[in-house]
Amino acid sequence: MFLAAAVQLTSTSDEDGSLQTAHRLIRRAARYGASLVVTPEQTNFLGPHDEKVRRAQSLDGSVVSGFRDLATELGIHLVLGSFNERSDEPERCYNTSVTIGPDGTILATYRKLHLFDVAYSDAVKFLESRTCKPGASPAVAQTKLGCIGLSICYDLRFPELYRHYVDAGATILTVPSAFTLTTGKDHWHALLRARAIETQCWVIAAGQYGAHDDDGLRESYGHSMIVDPWGQVVGMCPDGEGLALAEIDPSRTARIRQGMPLAQHRRL
Repeated sequence: MFLAAAVQLTSTSDEDGSLQTAHRLIRRAARYGASLVVTPEQTNFLGPHDEKVRRAQSLDGSVVSGFRDLATELGIHLVLGSFNERSDEPERCYNTSVTIGPDGTILATYRKLHLFDVAYSDAVKFLESRTCKPGASPAVAQTKLGCIGLSICYDLRFPELYRHYVDAGATILTVPSAFTLTTGKDHWHALLRARAIETQCWVIAAGQYGAHDDDGLRESYGHSMIVDPWGQVVGMCPDGEGLALAEIDPSRTARIRQGMPLAQHRRL
């Protein structure tokens, strides 16, 4: 059994300030005893989208290096929910999640597969593919805490990704997000609980909260949470910055899967 934490914050174009807040909250989680800490989507920068491409870095840049140093210092597993990674296209970057081990090793890198290209209403209208390049494949992180299936925000609406992760051995799913306020209040809780129930995995969903200075395009829902393999919300963060904390019990996963063996019952 170990303690997990989902970080909630409000990132902006003040990259230094966003990073300082993230590092401070990660340290707080470690003081509580968290062995696994997950930060939200676009932890370091959530501002004008052309600017995020201009500021994008490689995996060996200062953003990831800073989180690797922090994970080593604290001796924790750390999922940098996502940062803007430089791609081979000058006008688009990757939206990339990085899993870091307690010794600072990069255990897995996942580039967001499903991009948020929607025009549901004036409040929910965005073309992520204009400035982001989609990744090529899913990714799992093999850790001593369990196999972690990586995803980012809009991926949450595509259950086939999470079924792939279960087939790959995942017992934990991470969903760092900047879910919009409009969609979040109606869909966030339902989708997270559904993914936990159908995969019989722990789901750790670290979310952005509040208004960002990204050309007035987004206000994030927050409500970072941890859901157990039975679909129960066992930890949630209130409004504002903070942490959702919960104990992860691998034996609970085993009991639930033994009592209701979905993997054996599948016909398709």
